[in-house]
Amino acid sequence: MSSEYVHQKLGEDIHALAGYYTPSKEVRLKYDGREVLYIVGGCTIESSCCGGTGCLGYATVPGYLVAWQSKRNKDGLPVSEVTPISDEKTREKVTKIIQEKEGVRNIDFW
Repeated sequence: MSSEYVHQKLGEDIHALAGYYTPSKEVRLKYDGREVLYIVGGCTIESSCCGGTGCLGYATVPGYLVAWQSKRNKDGLPVSEVTPISDEKTREKVTKIIQEKEGVRNIDFW
């Protein structure tokens, strides 16, 4: 089952509920004969029940690339088709690779 990933503008803050996040780069990681798309960035929590924090590094993994930027959404942003990674062993291996390459601990899979 594939889904769409809308690419955000790199280096621009995206406001969220308690602060904002800033995607800084997109990576197409070759893994086991396929490509895994992941995004690295930082986030700032400005207000929460526990107070604010500085910038926290993150990576998000939409999944395996099926089609790279094959269309655009209504706002003109590129859209790729991805298949989420559901296998736990694969998630663990990809997590380890991203942690070693990017130095981030917070990694979320779709």
